[in-house]
Amino acid sequence: MNLFKIHRKETRISRTEALQCTPVKNMHVAEERLETGEILLSYPVTSRPWIAGLAKRLGIPQDSSRLKKLQLDILGTTVWDLMDGRRTASQIIQAFAEKYRLYPKESEVSVTRFLRELGKRGLIGLR
Repeated sequence: MNLFKIHRKETRISRTEALQCTPVKNMHVAEERLETGEILLSYPVTSRPWIAGLAKRLGIPQDSSRLKKLQLDILGTTVWDLMDGRRTASQIIQAFAEKYRLYPKESEVSVTRFLRELGKRGLIGLR
């Protein structure tokens, strides 16, 4: 028996529930449309919560002025533009498939991977 093992209850939602969620953009993300039509996202660098807490206890100042940048390609820009706070992930996938003439499953895989990556970076949330 491992006494030091941390047990976390993971909340997983089904695929159907996930597709009915509405992706919303983080209000701290600035977007700039480039001449190419692509979007450049700028967002603040954040530490992991436990690192920020440790730094605070040790009196180490946190630099909140640093920004990361992410340039989206034309496909990413399309998905970003489709995220209007009203469309569900399923509706975004359908619009993406229609625009690029993809099979629904192909579109679903691409868009959900992209949304997951944006979520990991803290650029979007799901409502």
